[in-house]
Amino acid sequence: MTTLSRFDRYLPLVGVVGMIVVWYIGYWMRIVDPVLLPSPDATFAALWKGMTGGRLLYDFTQTVIRTFTAIAVASAIAIPLGIVLGSSERLYRSVEFVIDFFRSTPASAMFPLFLVIFGVGNATKIYVASFGAALVILFNVAYGVMNARKTRILAARVMGASRWQVMKDVVLMESLPQTFVGLRNGVSLALVIVVVAEMFIGSVDGLGFRVFEAQQLFDMPDMYAAIFAAGALGYGLNILFLLIEKSFVHWSGK
Repeated sequence: MTTLSRFDRYLPLVGVVGMIVVWYIGYWMRIVDPVLLPSPDATFAALWKGMTGGRLLYDFTQTVIRTFTAIAVASAIAIPLGIVLGSSERLYRSVEFVIDFFRSTPASAMFPLFLVIFGVGNATKIYVASFGAALVILFNVAYGVMNARKTRILAARVMGASRWQVMKDVVLMESLPQTFVGLRNGVSLALVIVVVAEMFIGSVDGLGFRVFEAQQLFDMPDMYAAIFAAGALGYGLNILFLLIEKSFVHWSGK
């Protein structure tokens, strides 16, 4: 049993090793043109060089800044609004179609509108990412508030808690798990939108710009390095928000 648990800790590495092995086989067998599919060695060398003093590190930092700014703006708007809407189911139902409609609209379709309003610049990338993330967060917060456990609300009222105390100490606490689900989904979506925006909205930096420029120059190791950097960033953000969630919502499900 102990041996199995020790082995289980390394299970995530199986997929990583498998991917690298398949990559090497594809490279050695020339399944794809080596110009288009460089070796793992060349790719990871480009990633290391770029992240230890090369331009990739700067582009990575710019994408991180834009993503965190976008999620901060989205959270500042969506969380309070979601609490207000979730507190009144009738109020939420009255705007549910609008929320779901824009939540289902691809963010890339909104680029022209945001370009007209904010012009070509950093603000457009941040605001369009904030727009997409805010709708996901709003949806989750509102449903978290609406689905707060009725038994705990009734118990608090029986014990003489005021409406404000019920909202602050029961409803908001009950909605936190769903709020963090919205935040994790929102930050992932914000990163995707930021990277796509960096490719197409007058960028001179960022991971999206780095991927697009490397592809245009046929610098495939750099292109794959930027893609891996973007993937690592997305994975890291998800882990970060999971750790924050465990710190703040350690009582979830109890």
